[in-house]
Amino acid sequence: QVQLVESGGGLVQAGGSLRLSCAASGRTFSNYHMAWFRQAPGKERDFVAEIMSNGRTFYADSVKGRFTISRDNAKNTVYLQMNSLKSEDAAVYYCAARDGLALKYDYWGQGTQVTVSS
Repeated sequence: QVQLVESGGGLVQAGGSLRLSCAASGRTFSNYHMAWFRQAPGKERDFVAEIMSNGRTFYADSVKGRFTISRDNAKNTVYLQMNSLKSEDAAVYYCAARDGLALKYDYWGQGTQVTVSS
């Protein structure tokens, strides 16, 4: 069982930066693949970025070159550095985890709101 708690959301001007954090419980954090998703009002939850247990990363096309996902296994934490934020990045951002054998993300945080003002 993994519990996830996001933090770091807030209000930022377009072009600004935010760093989201997701603290995970459990002793086997390093074995989990971690990801960030986001959901804007009236829209489906979309994939943003993923970092595998081996450190390999994947990004949605819409955030490539602007967002960076990273992890600190010693702190059981995954981060999402968001730069050059746009109004369309505004959403609730969710952290998610799956173990190495799972095909889908089973564990979710409660979400953190990111608001981008123009």
